[in-house]
Amino acid sequence: MRKIRDSFIVCLLALALAAPAVLAAGGEYLMYVGTYTNAGKSQGIYAYRFQSSTGQITPIGLVAELPSPSFFTIHPNQRWLYAISEITRWEGQNNIGPVSAYAIDRQSGKLTLLNRVSARGSLPCFVSVDATGGNVLVANYIGGNIASIRINADGSLGESTAFVQHTGSSVDPRRQRKPFAHSINLSPDNRFAIVADLGLDKVLVYRFDAKKGSLEPNDPPSVSVKPGSGPRHFAFHPSGKYGYVINEMGSSITAFSWDKARGAFKELQTISTIPEDFKKENNCAEVQVHPSGRFVYGSNRGHDSIAVFAVDPARGTLTAVERVSTQGVMPRNFRIDPTGNFMVAGNQRTDNMIVYRIDRKTGRLTPTGQMLELGAPVCIKFVPSR
Repeated sequence: MRKIRDSFIVCLLALALAAPAVLAAGGEYLMYVGTYTNAGKSQGIYAYRFQSSTGQITPIGLVAELPSPSFFTIHPNQRWLYAISEITRWEGQNNIGPVSAYAIDRQSGKLTLLNRVSARGSLPCFVSVDATGGNVLVANYIGGNIASIRINADGSLGESTAFVQHTGSSVDPRRQRKPFAHSINLSPDNRFAIVADLGLDKVLVYRFDAKKGSLEPNDPPSVSVKPGSGPRHFAFHPSGKYGYVINEMGSSITAFSWDKARGAFKELQTISTIPEDFKKENNCAEVQVHPSGRFVYGSNRGHDSIAVFAVDPARGTLTAVERVSTQGVMPRNFRIDPTGNFMVAGNQRTDNMIVYRIDRKTGRLTPTGQMLELGAPVCIKFVPSR
């Protein structure tokens, strides 16, 4: 009965939290962009106004001064934002980075710092919030570990409730000599945490208890990708039946089927994100599934493109559609707007962002002609404005 009750609560939360996006469809959103600040061209997190009916974007400006907020996430209630700083030293602590909590003013876009706590590892690179809104989960890249941190009633961050250190290595002596935890996501039912570890060539699965904030190895504990692939980011299909990991070193996306009862993956396919004749260095970065579930997108750093794939709804496998230039260098991150009509891609090395219109029938991308200038944009998120 407890499992049925908890599942029912998670479903209700998902429906309730989806409501703001539905209400804002066709209206205005806030678009937040995180940057690398070490080059001195930017200072933290910037905000923009995004018109979902036209795809038009207008700048608000710097809303949070923060060292290298390379990734952040939005709380399900749309009132709080949690950002990691990709640094290795914080407040005198060596090999430790911080996680910062902010309150969002959804009218002005302003961010107000609530507090800042340790990520418990070196060079944090990814952060997520579970569906209940009670916990922040962090992946620490250099540390090769993950942590769970309690969210207080006022949105501030509390104590750490779980910490897991990965061990092992894989075939590349330069890039896989040790674990490099690169992302942590929650399963649709909020029962499992999915961790892509570039150094281990594994997608690890942990049993997650939202009330306790605990992380325990699942059985089976992981699924492996081809040696030397370097899994980086992960995304579930809206149906909850499939998952997709983008392999940074292998320039590929691996499709899995997902057994939600056991928390187990089974590989379906691995498909290249770059053309066969492309021989230069390439490192993949972001992967996202279109809200319709019909398309999967991945970014190429080197080929400097967005790879577009069509999803077979019956099998979950992918078919290549096209690769579209990002009109810049090193597209580390991109984001599909909540209506599914537009995409914004950020080019880290050329300090620009490009806006595309998405063809909802084919998944193809067409540049709208709008380009935004910003120093080293590397994370993009949308929030409904009031």
